[in-house]
Amino acid sequence: MTAPALDALLTAFPKDRTPLPPRFSEIYAQHYSENRAGESTAASAAQKLEQWMHRQVAADVRDGQAKATLELGAGNLNQLPFEPDTHPYDIVEPFVELFEGSPRRARVRDIYADIADIPHDRRYARITSVAALEHICDLPMVLARSARLLAPQGSFRAAIPSEGGFLWKLGWSMTTGLEFRLRHGLDYGILMAHEHVNDARQIEALVSGLFEQVSVRSFGVGRQLSLYRFIEASGPRLDVAADWEARFSRAAAA
Repeated sequence: MTAPALDALLTAFPKDRTPLPPRFSEIYAQHYSENRAGESTAASAAQKLEQWMHRQVAADVRDGQAKATLELGAGNLNQLPFEPDTHPYDIVEPFVELFEGSPRRARVRDIYADIADIPHDRRYARITSVAALEHICDLPMVLARSARLLAPQGSFRAAIPSEGGFLWKLGWSMTTGLEFRLRHGLDYGILMAHEHVNDARQIEALVSGLFEQVSVRSFGVGRQLSLYRFIEASGPRLDVAADWEARFSRAAAA
């Protein structure tokens, strides 16, 4: 993406989440919890496919090498079964309800509700995310702070759904979307529009603008015919990160 195109993309942030109609709001919390726990047939099937994302993110620690890790949007801690229990593991997750009571909680060192709460002098060998970046309204700010928290030679490792692609939409329409309509009589697309504020193309563009080395792998045939993507990035452009932080800090204060 060219510099003018990236600058134009940045003007879209921070984004506003599409409000949920009342009928959706009534069932939202229950549906989200069941979906993350894989309690429905479609959610269970989706979780099996999502293992590709979890494995891609954890591929760099399969040998058990200790690496200080920060996970963004850790949810119910479902990445931890794929991670060796050998490194300090911190998370950013504002929804305590998702992980409280989890037996995996003991493996987490520090929990932050916001990435801004992390001490500025802390450094991580790896910063990870699984199916979370598409949900973040202030994504440039979060990515910029991630870049500045990476240790030298550290890596940013994110797995995302191929939101905006043909196969991704077809996949959820014929599984979770169909199950949701049969169960509630409602259009799952409205819930997806509320949840997924960023598409895969936008996420890739932001990461590529912030890091020198970026590689992308797809679970499928190319980007459009894929369900998920894995983005690995290193060599943060710290001047760009500082600029983004300043830019969006001013916007938040205005």
